[in-house]
Amino acid sequence: MALLDAYGRPVRQQKLTVPLASGGMTGIRQTWAGSAASGLTPVKLASILRACDQGELREFLILAEEMEERDPHYFSVLGTRKRAISGIMPQVEAASDSKRDVEIAEAVREEIPEHPGFADLVEDLLDALGKGFSVVEIDWARSASRWTPERFDHRDPRFFVFDRETRRDLRLLDEAGPVEGVPLEPFKFITHRARMKSGLAYRGGLARVVAFGWMCKAYDSKDWMSFIETYGLPLRIGRYDANATKEDVAKLYQAVANIGTDAAAVMPKSMEITFEKAQTLAGSEKIFETFARYIDEQVSKAVLGQTMTADSGSSQAQATVHNEVRHDIAAADARAVAGAINRDLVRAFVDLSFGVQQAYPRLILPVAEPEDIKTKIEGAARLMERGVRFKATELRTALGFSDPEEGDEIAGGTVPAPAAAAAPAQNRQAGQGLVLNRQQGEDLLDEVGAEMLSDWEEVGSAMEAAIAGATEGADSYADVLDRLPETLRQMPSAVLIETLVKGMFRARAVGDAQDD
Repeated sequence: MALLDAYGRPVRQQKLTVPLASGGMTGIRQTWAGSAASGLTPVKLASILRACDQGELREFLILAEEMEERDPHYFSVLGTRKRAISGIMPQVEAASDSKRDVEIAEAVREEIPEHPGFADLVEDLLDALGKGFSVVEIDWARSASRWTPERFDHRDPRFFVFDRETRRDLRLLDEAGPVEGVPLEPFKFITHRARMKSGLAYRGGLARVVAFGWMCKAYDSKDWMSFIETYGLPLRIGRYDANATKEDVAKLYQAVANIGTDAAAVMPKSMEITFEKAQTLAGSEKIFETFARYIDEQVSKAVLGQTMTADSGSSQAQATVHNEVRHDIAAADARAVAGAINRDLVRAFVDLSFGVQQAYPRLILPVAEPEDIKTKIEGAARLMERGVRFKATELRTALGFSDPEEGDEIAGGTVPAPAAAAAPAQNRQAGQGLVLNRQQGEDLLDEVGAEMLSDWEEVGSAMEAAIAGATEGADSYADVLDRLPETLRQMPSAVLIETLVKGMFRARAVGDAQDD
C-alpha cells in the first residue's frame, strides 16, 4: 500500500534525501534577486501590487524583503512578533495513554522540538507574516530504524508560484514547469500561510498592508535630509570689496563652502564671512519627524496590534493593557505555526518511521498569559490578614517558587500574629480598633446573640399576658382587632427595644473591627 501525505499524494521516498528547491547563479531559481525598492514611486508601487493581484509575485516578494532590510522600525516590530513565538518551549502531547502512542510521542519529542534547528524553523515559517506564505524544505536522513529530519532549509519564496486556476495550490518553479511550476514533493516541504485575513495567501502579508506607508516614509526621510542640509547649518555669507578680482571671489566662495563641509577655510585678510541663522516657517522642522512617527505607529498597529510597547510616549499602565492584545496575536501565530508543523513534519516523521496511525501526537507552542506577580502577592497578603488560609504549595506554585527540601537554606519564616489578636476580651468590647480574623468575629457574634436571648422569658411573659388580656371576653375576631391598640400600649416594649439596640450596636462594632 502506497504511503500518502496529508493531501492524499503518494510519497516517493527516493526524493526525500535530495534537495529539490535550492537556488543557483543560473537557471529558473536564481539566487540574485535585484531590487524593487530603489526608485520606488507611487506608480511603480501600484504596478507591483497589481501584478501581485494577478499572481505575478516576483517583484512584490523582492520589495517585501527589502522593506525589512531598509526600515529599522519595520524590521524591529516584525522581528519582535517572530521571536515571541520562536522562543517558546514546545510541548508534545501523545495521541492517547497507550504504550505505543506514548512511545511515538517521545520519539517526536526527541527528533523535532529538541532538534537544534527547531527555533530557526519556527522563525523561517513566520516569514509568512510579511510575505503571506513561507516554505521550508526538509532534508531527511535515514537510519536502520527510522527516518529523521536532519536539516531545515528556508527556501526563497520567489521560487514558488500559485496555480493559475484557484491561486491556492503552491507549486515549485522548475525546468519542467518554468511558468506554472510543478507540484511540491510530499513529505518534503513545510508550508505556512499567514491567516491574518481571509482570501488568497499572497494578499494577506503585512508587507502589502504597510507598503504605501513605507514608501511615504522613504520620501519623508529624503526630504528631511534635504531640509537638514539646507537649514541645519547657519547661512554663510562672504563679503568682498570692490577691488576684488574674479579669482578673489572664487577663493571666497570656496572658503564659504569649505566651512560648511570641513569647518575650516583659508581666505584673504581683506575678505569677510558672516553667519546668519537659517529662517524657517514656525514648526516646519517638526513636520518630517511627526510624519515619520505617525507612519511608525501605523506599522506597529499592523504588526503588533498596538503601539504602546513599541513607540515612545506612553505610560507603563497603558503598555501593560496593550500587552494583552499582543498576547492574543502571539497565541494565534503559535497555533497556526504548530498546525503547519503537525501537518507537514510531525505526521511525515511518524508515517515514515512508525507507519500510518489512526491518531497522531500533537506539537503545541503554549503562550503563557502574562501575570502581575506583585498584585497577586499583595492580594494574598491582604486575604491572609483577614483569616483566609491557603495551601502553601499552591501559593508557591502560583508565584513560581518550589517547596524547600531538607538541607535547603530557607528564606522567610512564620509571620508573627498581630498584637491585636492576643488582646484581652475586655479591650475588644471597649471598642478599640483591633484586627479580627474570621473565627474571632464569629465567636463574638455568637456571644451577642446569646446575650440578647438571655432575658427572653421576662420579655415574652409580659407580652403574652397583654395579648391574653385582649382575647379574654372577646366576642369575635373583629372585637380582638378593636382591642389591639390599647393592648400594644400596655406591652413592656421598652425592655425589648433596649435589648435590640444593644445587640445591634455590639454586632456593628464587631463588624467594623473585622473590616479594619
